[in-house]
Amino acid sequence: MTSLPLAILHEQPDDAPAIERLQERAFGPGRYARSAYRLREGVEPVAGLSFTARVGAMLVGSNRMSPILIGDAPALLLGPLVVDPAFRSRGIGAALIAASVQAAEKAGHALVMLVGDEPYYGRLGFSRIPDGLVEMPGPVDPARMLWRPLGGLAQTLTKGEARPAF
Repeated sequence: MTSLPLAILHEQPDDAPAIERLQERAFGPGRYARSAYRLREGVEPVAGLSFTARVGAMLVGSNRMSPILIGDAPALLLGPLVVDPAFRSRGIGAALIAASVQAAEKAGHALVMLVGDEPYYGRLGFSRIPDGLVEMPGPVDPARMLWRPLGGLAQTLTKGEARPAF
């Protein structure tokens, strides 16, 4: 974990502009073309499952969870996870993910999905989705499609097209 005076807090409505600026700096305008963003279009992140990281008054990270469906099964889409470039490699991303996953599990959600690097997310309990099990709304490298069951048989019963849950 980081040695910074870090606070992981529930995202608040007035955090949105700072989160948007952070995402712009970290990912640029091309982020909207990614398949995972298509799943988030028009869907508000789940407030109780979305967190920010602050060092003092400065927002240095954010993670959101959005409701999706995979086939007919409800799930959550993790992300975007973003940490200010000046604060990376200090455990902030892992702390944000842990907070979101723990809150999702406590709220009774069964499955979290994301598109990301398995070496990073694998150490946080995510594993590759078997090829052909989940279809994304656009092109995506299947090796980057990951999920983490939060209990029950969600992983074995979930398959189909991923789409926003409105």
